[in-house]
Amino acid sequence: MSKSRRDFLVSSSAALIAAVAPRPGAQTQTPPPAGTPPAFGTAPAVGPEVSAATFAEAEKLVQVELNDRDRAEAAHNWRNSMAALYERRTGPRKVAIPQSVAPWSQVNAVLPGHQAGPASNRFLRSDVDPGPLPPNDGDIAFAPVWQLSRWIESRKLSSERLTNIYLERILRFDPKLRCVITLTRELGLAHARKADQEIAAGKYRGPLHGIPFGVKDLLDTAGIPTTYGAEPYRNRVPKRNAALVVRLEQAGAVLIAKLSLGALALNDIWFGGQTMNPWLLEEGSGGSSAGPGAATGAGLVAFGIGSETEGSIVDPSARCGVTGLRPTFGRVPRSGAMTLCWSLDKLGPMARCVEDTMLVLQAISGPDPDDVGSVPSRLDFDAHAPVKGLRVGYFPAWMNEPPATEIDRKALEQIEQLGMVPVKVALPDWPFSSLNIILFAEAAAAFEDLTLGQEIAELRVQTPDAWPNTFRQSRFLSAVDFVQADRLRRMVAMEMQKLLLEVDLLLVPSLRDEMLTISNFTGQPSLTLRAGFVEVSQARSDWAPDPSRPLPKFDRPRRVPQPITLVGRLFEEGTIARVGMALERSLNVAGERPPGF
Repeated sequence: MSKSRRDFLVSSSAALIAAVAPRPGAQTQTPPPAGTPPAFGTAPAVGPEVSAATFAEAEKLVQVELNDRDRAEAAHNWRNSMAALYERRTGPRKVAIPQSVAPWSQVNAVLPGHQAGPASNRFLRSDVDPGPLPPNDGDIAFAPVWQLSRWIESRKLSSERLTNIYLERILRFDPKLRCVITLTRELGLAHARKADQEIAAGKYRGPLHGIPFGVKDLLDTAGIPTTYGAEPYRNRVPKRNAALVVRLEQAGAVLIAKLSLGALALNDIWFGGQTMNPWLLEEGSGGSSAGPGAATGAGLVAFGIGSETEGSIVDPSARCGVTGLRPTFGRVPRSGAMTLCWSLDKLGPMARCVEDTMLVLQAISGPDPDDVGSVPSRLDFDAHAPVKGLRVGYFPAWMNEPPATEIDRKALEQIEQLGMVPVKVALPDWPFSSLNIILFAEAAAAFEDLTLGQEIAELRVQTPDAWPNTFRQSRFLSAVDFVQADRLRRMVAMEMQKLLLEVDLLLVPSLRDEMLTISNFTGQPSLTLRAGFVEVSQARSDWAPDPSRPLPKFDRPRRVPQPITLVGRLFEEGTIARVGMALERSLNVAGERPPGF
């Protein structure tokens, strides 16, 4: 507010002054006394003319109602009081904000007065005998990481051979799945040979050494395209690796593919087409970690790295029958990853069994100075720790209505048979979806330049439920409602804190909308794993129904995987992993492979 009242009064027009009746005690055009501070609403008028009718129309967007006098007063003063706030974007001193710059306000998933996570660091992987190396390449490709790592460590299997197995499978099956955006063949083989040399020399880095993997193509890779799955970024080649990629390389893992994602991390359609579900090739793989889900489910990589803002690890893990771990917000650094939503984005592993996700999580955990949202954390995991006596919360109504199936109810029965204690829990019936104003506003800010520069029109999908329309609509969201949603977010976090003091973890239907929203906004970790199979008579989709493009229907129902999801306390991934491993063993459905792969 560098302009005084006198500056404002001199520059204001008589027409504007006459727009509303003068208030008693209104200022006259005389210089203010010395020491008069600047005031709101006294800047020179800028921006286009607005009228009371402008406000009358705008009221419909934000669902508030002004009377005639209020509208007239708002219109009279708008160009002096509010229009100047847009100068950062539209004025002569506009400032470009690099995408790497996070907002000043930061989310801390741990509420004041509470401590979260285990008291100490402990990581004890299973010591199960991996058995003999299978003679068949397909059986090797589908082996879990814990088993592959034992064979590589004992030199029964070389990293180079395993890498070639996966590269050959990618060339054979990716045309059906469209899950690979960039194949890093030469880099992968070079890293595999290096891993074999180090292991032969006695320098074994740990359970990921020599293990081939793929990452969702929103993680930067030096000298290798990182496209975000979106047409405007097809030729984007970063100079540095993302922090997570660096950590996996330090662990000796072998990057062989940049995997697909729905454009700008929405659903499963990217500039190369739709990524398909290996269990049902007539439907998409789910998104937005579409490629990691399909590639891991089809045995094209040993594990994948996905990301989740609100369901993007859970959804494709569910559909592709893989195990997806969404870590606690802040545990895994996002430096060098595409930002969709600073206060929600999380990176996590997608694998073929529960223990695999923990082997990966151990390698990628810990803060990074370039991600102000990352925090120090401890990881306590014992693959052999008992689960008896753990209290598992569940929502009775959710277990008896869609999207729950008989698989969810059987898993709840299995919890009791394993010696755990099912506990009925509840949350207030609040409008949790209203929290999405935060997601939409942050995402629109992250891609403001793309939207205002019209490059958003290059995206393949331009339906009402796709990002282009959402980003445009988000320009008109109310900042006041944003703050109120942020306050509601704290209330929801407090409710989850209370609930998880009563139980050790939650068992929920994987795609229950309320819990996807709640747990992502409060930062709780989740583990999604295959728990059985169901039959479907129609393909499923992440996209809103489109009568002009009906989804395929099947004369004979198709058998597809069905998951469950465990939600844990903040930073207690070890607990949900222990329970997940116990369920995985007792349900005994994780090893089945999709037909044809």
